[in-house]
Amino acid sequence: MIDRNLNYGRHVLKLFIKNKIFSNVLDIGAGSGDDLKIIRDANLSAKLFALEGYAPNVKKLKKLGFSPELINLEKDMFPYRNNSFDLIIANQILEHCKELFWIFHEISRTLKVGGYFFLGVPNLASLHNRLLLLFGLQPTCIHSFGPHVRGFTTNDMINFIQKIFPGGYEVIYIKGSNFYPFPPFIANFLSKLFPSLAVAIFIGVRKTKVYNSEFLKYPINLETNFWIGK
Repeated sequence: MIDRNLNYGRHVLKLFIKNKIFSNVLDIGAGSGDDLKIIRDANLSAKLFALEGYAPNVKKLKKLGFSPELINLEKDMFPYRNNSFDLIIANQILEHCKELFWIFHEISRTLKVGGYFFLGVPNLASLHNRLLLLFGLQPTCIHSFGPHVRGFTTNDMINFIQKIFPGGYEVIYIKGSNFYPFPPFIANFLSKLFPSLAVAIFIGVRKTKVYNSEFLKYPINLETNFWIGK
């Protein structure tokens, strides 16, 4: 039986943060706080912040002892100073957003040089999605009637980061999680062996230089309108 909980890659996040110490951590699109719980268990003294667009989740996050803010991730500035965080997490949220340039601008602005960014997204190039497309069927990770507005592959996500902010992020971690239509013990093995074919992909990067609004400058000449602030 398929275990869709593996799509969230909690075990992947645990491996990514192993033996790393964080003082200030931000989770964007934090949901019910499951990823922040993992950080708290590993870094008891870390200050944990969250950005969330769904008010009931903000209440849950407050009850858990986190510091959440209710904002529109695609239009609002993150309410933090430049270079505030050692780690920023965006797990299963970017596929819901059109305004990637704005979101990556705010992530890059608030992440310290030497800080880490961990992202997780559904994989448009997973094995089962490739087979669906082969037969003219829609991939499961994006539908016109569904909440996802973007599809990602590993190469596309890395190219997006490196083309727009050259030398700004070093890719240090690429993993996959889950493998349809297999049960967990087989899915875990296959996703380790073939991460680019897994249901979800997870990329960890380290910020290596000062950020100068590159993610806002890039879309200015594109014919599609993107939000780049007021």
